[in-house]
Amino acid sequence: MKRLAALLGATAIALLATACNQSANTHDADVQALKDNEIQWNADWLSKDASKIAAHYSDDAVLMVPGGPSASGKDAILASLKQMVADPAVSLKFQASKVEVAKSGDLGYTQGTYQLTVTDPASKQVINDHGSYVTAYRKTADGTWKAASDIATSEVPPPAPPPAKSKKH
Repeated sequence: MKRLAALLGATAIALLATACNQSANTHDADVQALKDNEIQWNADWLSKDASKIAAHYSDDAVLMVPGGPSASGKDAILASLKQMVADPAVSLKFQASKVEVAKSGDLGYTQGTYQLTVTDPASKQVINDHGSYVTAYRKTADGTWKAASDIATSEVPPPAPPPAKSKKH
């Protein structure tokens, strides 16, 4: 009986150690998966295909960009992206400088810089923007990563307000 208990105990310890090693082994693969996802996401931006770009977001994702309202949910994000890619000048490139995955293996984030070119709707002038971003990801049931929260902050100062009109009496 003691021998059976010792055998069961040793088996349990071995299974726990294997499980810990397994999550450690998937960590590097998960980090690489996030890096690969962002490489593909950049390629999708280059194609200007709003559906491909939106496919990187979870159904309940939130997208926050400088100078605009946040878009909540994949449908709102897709509508926003369709407007953006309709701009002939639009170009977005981003590069992560940091990629982290939680020990649980189901959450991760990337942090880096972006360069964006768009046409200002008011002035019709091309604007070159750059800044930083953070994208929080969740791993889905099929093992793919989807952006749950995506936020960018511009390093370009906003334009100066027009001069105040003087009052003549």
